Amino acid sequence: MGILSCYLMPHPAIMIEEVGGRETQKVASSVKAPLFYDALCIYDYPLKGSLEDFGAPQIKMEFDRDDDLKRELLKRAEEKNIPAVTSTKARFFSGFREKLDHGVTVPLYFITKHFTNFMLLPIAFAMLPYEDLYAFGKLIRESAEALGKKVVVIASGDLSHRLIPGAPAGYNPNGKIFDEKLVEILKAFDIKALQALKPSLIERAGECGLRSIWIMAGTLDGYKVKSEVLSYEGPFGVGYCVARFKPEGSGESLLEKLYQVRRDAIDSRRKNEDPYVRLARYTLETYVKEGKIPELPEDLPEEMLISKAGVFVSIKKHGELRGCIGTFLPTRKNVAEEIQRNAIAAGCEDPRFYPVGADELDDLEYSVDVLTKPEPIDSVDMLDPKKYGVIVRKGSRSGLLLPDLEGVDTVEEQLRIVLAKAGIRPNEKYQMERFEVIRHV
Repeated sequence: MGILSCYLMPHPAIMIEEVGGRETQKVASSVKAPLFYDALCIYDYPLKGSLEDFGAPQIKMEFDRDDDLKRELLKRAEEKNIPAVTSTKARFFSGFREKLDHGVTVPLYFITKHFTNFMLLPIAFAMLPYEDLYAFGKLIRESAEALGKKVVVIASGDLSHRLIPGAPAGYNPNGKIFDEKLVEILKAFDIKALQALKPSLIERAGECGLRSIWIMAGTLDGYKVKSEVLSYEGPFGVGYCVARFKPEGSGESLLEKLYQVRRDAIDSRRKNEDPYVRLARYTLETYVKEGKIPELPEDLPEEMLISKAGVFVSIKKHGELRGCIGTFLPTRKNVAEEIQRNAIAAGCEDPRFYPVGADELDDLEYSVDVLTKPEPIDSVDMLDPKKYGVIVRKGSRSGLLLPDLEGVDTVEEQLRIVLAKAGIRPNEKYQMERFEVIRHV
């Protein structure tokens, strides 16, 4: 008893003929073959859904929920300090709708054509570290084994959404590169290579299935795995992959090794920090732990104490933005004090996020951008998203976007984002300024 097999399945509703009509033929190979930031969500409401949002209300589904597996999984997640909640609790914070979305209903539409006598336990992934998602997957397997259940795991998700011009998330050449790498990883079921995928490549690919794959992979930890990619295609600019994974005897558990790789990466990053980044981290850590701004260290380079400039401090957690605040002109007596003020603001005052907690500090990555003085420009031809940041102004409205950001590869995309930040419509007249940065990471 335990994990019988695992599958990766895409979830575009257009794969279903009642929704896609003739367009379904473009994904014929794939047909044959809610998101929470800080906690996994296990559905505990009545499992009902339909495809009415896609013009096919006649397709309705209802399933029996596996409450025994739900309880066992929640218990084990709590014991291992992996954040997991039920959808009943999550809905009060996220507007969670009590119906199955297409990420569940599309794969199950095809499954129920062949099997109907089963219980279901849908789980929504979280923006947790990949290693934690893998560990949660292992808990699914352990829960199934403890209860004597036979379980099949479906990872629902698409690959890159940026494969061709006009794709749903815009075009990026890294989308094809990402899909090719991931398909090869799945063919070999190479978890170490999965962990080694660069965050910048993942970001630029615009994928939605990687975290589901990590959970599924964790359910197979400790097994030898026979893997088979049944199909891959991307006719609408989105990568659809169908793959099968079957456990075949005992193998090596990789969980602790994956965690060690993560710990080593954090240690290496800390050891190689330059003074700008080290000051930002030291300041925020002291402020969060002790509630005070620390004195400036005595060993700072002189340049940080005698120069003035605008500074942006950016913070990421597990590859995702956790805070970013800055000044485009100096507001303090030197760059060091500018870094201190903006490090605290990025960690504790960014209105998009809750203030950083002490338990998060070890997982944070910092970058510090020191800005040149902005200069007015009168043409988009003077912009380069890799070299120049941009400021736009219209009356009291203004917006700023730093240069060389992941996923921002064209002037058009740079302007679209910064105008949206400023609340300025593209057809309005507005002023532009550009600036350069020295980035410390």
